[in-house]
Amino acid sequence: MVIKEVALETVCGITSKLPVNDKPEIAFAGKSNVGKSSLINALMNRKSLARISATPGKTQTINFYNINGEMYLVDLPGYGYAKVSEKEKEAWGKMIERYLHQSAMLKAVFLLIDIRHEPSKNDKMMYDWILHQGYEPVIIATKLDKIKKSQLSKQLKVLREGLNLVSGTKVIPFSAKTKQGREEIWEFAETRMFGADSKEE
Repeated sequence: MVIKEVALETVCGITSKLPVNDKPEIAFAGKSNVGKSSLINALMNRKSLARISATPGKTQTINFYNINGEMYLVDLPGYGYAKVSEKEKEAWGKMIERYLHQSAMLKAVFLLIDIRHEPSKNDKMMYDWILHQGYEPVIIATKLDKIKKSQLSKQLKVLREGLNLVSGTKVIPFSAKTKQGREEIWEFAETRMFGADSKEE
């Protein structure tokens, strides 16, 4: 994907009405501080369009990034942040659920998991929940540059077993620092959006 223009087009809060888009959407889910903003910036070839913060739980809205006027990258609120009240967590959960239910143009959901650690209880719940919504999430194993190459296969095994991944689930190791995995993510996204089974063609 050659990125010509990028714009943060729509920001939806808890009470906002979701946009009715006529272009394909790719959504990104992940717990707070997993590197979602860094990934989205890397995909868009921008340094700071998606705001990166040292404070977890910064993304509290659903953000729609228009890419080349052809598609949307959709940044979902981070989950599992301890300092947020249960009421807020529940509201964010309902907002994500509403989006997954209502978006007619959603083509794929990417779930980000930190490759360094065993998937958390929240990660497992999110994975099972996305499956339950009728999607087969692609797993992006973030922070690849934080582990040694010799640890890669072991950590991927921990991730697969920890999430109890459905056989054949695609897992893409990714580093925001080296951009490793970026092309593979785009390749998959474009196949989903503009492939033979897409509504576009």
